[in-house]
Amino acid sequence: MVATTAVKTRSAGQVLDVERVRADFPILNTRVNGKPLAYLDSAASAQMPQQVIDRLTNYHSKEHANIHRGVHYLSEQATNAYEAARKKVQRFINAAHDREVIFTRGTTNAINTVAHGFGRAFVGEGDEIVISHMEHHSNIVPWQMLCEEKGARLRVVPVDDSGQLLIEEYRKLLGARTRLVALTHVSNVLGTVNPVKEMIAMAHAEGIPVLIDGAQGVPHMKVDVQELDCDFYAFSGHKMCGPTGIGILYGKQALLEKMQPYEGGGDMILSVTLEKTTYNTIPYKFEAGTPPIAAAIGLGAAVDYLESIGLDAIEAYEHSLVAYSFEAFSALEGVRVYGTAPNKAGVMSFNIAGVHAHDVGTILNDEGVAVRTGHHCAQPLMQRYGIPATARASFYLYNTLEEVDQLIVAIRRVQSIFG
Repeated sequence: MVATTAVKTRSAGQVLDVERVRADFPILNTRVNGKPLAYLDSAASAQMPQQVIDRLTNYHSKEHANIHRGVHYLSEQATNAYEAARKKVQRFINAAHDREVIFTRGTTNAINTVAHGFGRAFVGEGDEIVISHMEHHSNIVPWQMLCEEKGARLRVVPVDDSGQLLIEEYRKLLGARTRLVALTHVSNVLGTVNPVKEMIAMAHAEGIPVLIDGAQGVPHMKVDVQELDCDFYAFSGHKMCGPTGIGILYGKQALLEKMQPYEGGGDMILSVTLEKTTYNTIPYKFEAGTPPIAAAIGLGAAVDYLESIGLDAIEAYEHSLVAYSFEAFSALEGVRVYGTAPNKAGVMSFNIAGVHAHDVGTILNDEGVAVRTGHHCAQPLMQRYGIPATARASFYLYNTLEEVDQLIVAIRRVQSIFG
């Protein structure tokens, strides 16, 4: 197999030069057991380019101070950089207002913010919340907790063998008692890109708001929250070339203003007496305490970086990696790939007959190939396929076709070891 270093996108003139991209990521020069690192675990956490690392260093060395509360120079510098990052995210996802962009600790924190602030206010006994069978635990457990507390019911959209949601079954689940739909944009196990725009429209026809878990969506494709018309959209910085500990909750202004804050403390208030507190306006109502200032600024730098490459270019290049991988996997006997939907992002989950996924991951690591093994925080989906775990290779803008070849060679070594 021969790899190429540039792929032209559907948009004329946009080309992703993977070798130029890779030069921005110093960690990719790592060697593991004397072999070049093939980092195929970006669905868990993407690597950071030098541009983001430099922005973090600059903040820590020249701008570090607390925000919103100081009139001195450093506080003003930090505040300006923090709020500039919010505006970058607003532009990145095309939110109508920057006040609809809330900084959180990550996707999990963002979803819990909605479960608390929206769910506790608008979900009651006998009501229903609709999720899908392919959700990450972060988009299951908060709703289970809410249903248990409120006496509500969780309804689940089934998935077929190829990894596609059964849309007609979804339609049947939407009813008069449905208070919220919570769906993943892209499955972290199967790579399936769900038809969320269509599913949002179906829910809205019944007057039902929709939350989208975009942790695996935003890093890999252009997302326009106004075009999708979603009511909430949640994602994490560390999956899109940014730091850990930072995420985003987008919410429509009207809904955010009706919601109760998830946490209480400083900066989320307008006034406090010992008798009563008046909450701040959005987004600050949901950002209690000192936020992860550096991480937010780093996320802004990651947005700058991804926009400089082009989301259309990234998506098209990843499609080429997926197509190449499917062809390579098809030549392997005794290997099953989970997730064969036509619309699929850069995730390849697989098992090798007779070999536990953790053993697969250990041997692949010996060959310099980094993959994720386990249930991927999606145990109900594992149960749906009757398996305890998979090995998962996940691709991003800096991966190459040669690294797919390296993965295939490593899989063949696993098979040779286990006979």
